[in-house]
Amino acid sequence: MTAPSPQPRRGRPPKVDRDNRETREALLHCGMRLLTEQGFLVTGIDAVLKQVGVPKGSFYHYFASKEAFGRAVLERYADYFAAKLDRWLLDPSRPPLARLQDFVADACAGMARHGYRRGCLVGNLGQEVTQLPAGFREQLEEVLCDWQTRLAACLRAAQQDGSLAATVDCDELAAFFWIGWEGAVLRARLVQSDVPLQTFIRGFLALLPR
Repeated sequence: MTAPSPQPRRGRPPKVDRDNRETREALLHCGMRLLTEQGFLVTGIDAVLKQVGVPKGSFYHYFASKEAFGRAVLERYADYFAAKLDRWLLDPSRPPLARLQDFVADACAGMARHGYRRGCLVGNLGQEVTQLPAGFREQLEEVLCDWQTRLAACLRAAQQDGSLAATVDCDELAAFFWIGWEGAVLRARLVQSDVPLQTFIRGFLALLPR
C-alpha cells in the first residue's frame, strides 16, 4: 500500500521548483524597477521577495547580502543602459548629433510611459552615496565613465562629419553632458514632464562649437 503524500503546512504556500538562473534574473529585474523608482535605502528585501514570490530564506542562495544584491542590480542596469546607448549612438543611418537627440527622445518616451516614477538608477544611488557602503562609490563612477566614453565616441564622429568643431575636447564635453543630464532627469521627475529633458538637450546642442 502506497503511503499518502505529505500535506503542505497550513497557511504556507507549497514549494515550487524554480530554475536558479530564472529566479535570479527575476530578482534583478524587480530590483531594477524598484531602485529606479525609490532608491536603495528605502527598498526592503521583503518587498522584492514578495513581488517575485521567493521565500526570504532563499534570497541568500542568490545574494550574500542586500549590498551584494544592490551592486548586482547596478551592474545589470549598467549593462542594460550601455546597450541602449549603443543602439542609439552607434546608429550608422543617422548623423552623430541626431543620434544623441534620438537617445533623448527615447528617454522622454520611457519616463512618460512610467508616469515619471522611474528615474536613473545611477542618479538615484548617487544621491544616496554618502549613506551607501563604500564600494558603491567606485562602481557608480565606473558606470558614469563608461557612459562618457560611449558618448565621446559619438561626438568624435560628429567632428569627423564636420558638425562639431575639431577643437572640442570630446571627453570633457561628454562628462559635461552626463552631469547635466542627471539633473534634468531629476527635474523631470519633480515636475512630471519631459520639459527639463527637452530644455537640456536644446541648450547642450545650441552651445556646441560648430
